[in-house]
Amino acid sequence: MWKEVRDRESGKLLPRSFSARVRSRLLSSLRLSNHKEIVSPHRGAINSIQVDLTEGRYLLSGASDGSAAAYDIQNATDYEGAGAVAKHRSLFVVDKQHDHGHKFAVSSAIWYPVDTGLFVTGSFDSYVKVWDTNTTQVVMDFKMPGKVYGTAMSAIATTHMLIAAGSADVQVRLCDIASGAFTHTLSGHRDGVMTLEWSTSSEWILITGGCDGAIRFWDIRRAGCFLVLDQSKSQLGRRPPLTQNTLKKVPATRKVNAGQSSLAKTTIHHKRTSFGNGGKHLSAIPKGKLSNTGSAVPRLHPGMSSTQNRATAHYGAVTGLKATRDGMYLLSSGSDSRLRLWDIESACNTLVNFEAMRLQTSKPLQLAVNHDSSLVFVPCMATAKAYNVWSGTTFGTFHGHYESVNCCCFSLHDQELYTGSNDKKLLVWSPFNLEEDDTIEGDRDNWSD
Repeated sequence: MWKEVRDRESGKLLPRSFSARVRSRLLSSLRLSNHKEIVSPHRGAINSIQVDLTEGRYLLSGASDGSAAAYDIQNATDYEGAGAVAKHRSLFVVDKQHDHGHKFAVSSAIWYPVDTGLFVTGSFDSYVKVWDTNTTQVVMDFKMPGKVYGTAMSAIATTHMLIAAGSADVQVRLCDIASGAFTHTLSGHRDGVMTLEWSTSSEWILITGGCDGAIRFWDIRRAGCFLVLDQSKSQLGRRPPLTQNTLKKVPATRKVNAGQSSLAKTTIHHKRTSFGNGGKHLSAIPKGKLSNTGSAVPRLHPGMSSTQNRATAHYGAVTGLKATRDGMYLLSSGSDSRLRLWDIESACNTLVNFEAMRLQTSKPLQLAVNHDSSLVFVPCMATAKAYNVWSGTTFGTFHGHYESVNCCCFSLHDQELYTGSNDKKLLVWSPFNLEEDDTIEGDRDNWSD
């Protein structure tokens, strides 16, 4: 460690390399914290947790007993063991006793992305509720057609305040906080929608996973689903990075007519021009795109072919989705106990072979990634496992819960992992080096006295 510090001071080590090495060291030493404890007020399984995106200070949790709670994870409420263990008790709890509380299990609890003054909960009582954090009162609610499995808000949105809600109904609904009404109804799934994820590169792209095994991409500015992931469409590993040298080597005609990506700008352009009068604009479609029967290749959006529309990403329900921070890849988990990595640009399964895992099949799972998306944290029955995203190898296994783990959340600010489980506990996994340093400093203070 000190050698790296000296190399950084002398300029031999670049700032980005130095920070990457420090983070890697902290991640490799993650273990159950012996100096930080979150006191859970929940009397049921913890289904959802999230650290706020603005300060990285407040943790929100939702549980099967119909309650939601918030904690200050940076400032302890009290200490035990002569100050060795910091206790973090809930700042507030809203439960069934609350006048406007949920009557059944809370399946999802998320912060408003730009301000901790609001948070959103979804429940099996078919309601999505928006809460004022300061008064713990419901600001507005949305009645869904079935029990709510998940909710999501875009962390990068600047022009909308939409809550995407998935329920036992086949349709995804977008709830607008500004107007208090539904703005969109997205139809395409053939069964309930268990998990949702907004793109991390575009505020308009929503990704949904259903009990029908399908993962669908939606552009909320346009009608219909524009992409369905197919597990049989694959590529081996990561795409090489796009550089100026590779651009110069590719002929101009090849770049325009490649047609390999469903999201390519040229392809979208031709599809747009063929909506109004199909026959009138067929001349805009390259000759290579015509099939043997003389008809154009089916449009992906909105007139998707029946074969593409029936494609599945998992054999069974899609239970979890997590986009990488650069928005280029998507991780998905399914009731088939498979974790898959998808290349979003090419819509291909990268065939990364994640080592053996056993996943829950009956409820949504909350995945988490680290700062550079090189690791994914996955609830695996009574443990949480960290996998290398690009190789699929197991980076670490976290034992501590007595029952099945439902949710994982990684704090970028503290480099800590939080997990929630059916045992009603919230556990903190901290880097060992930080704990060791704190202990040494504490001992030095005692000795100096």
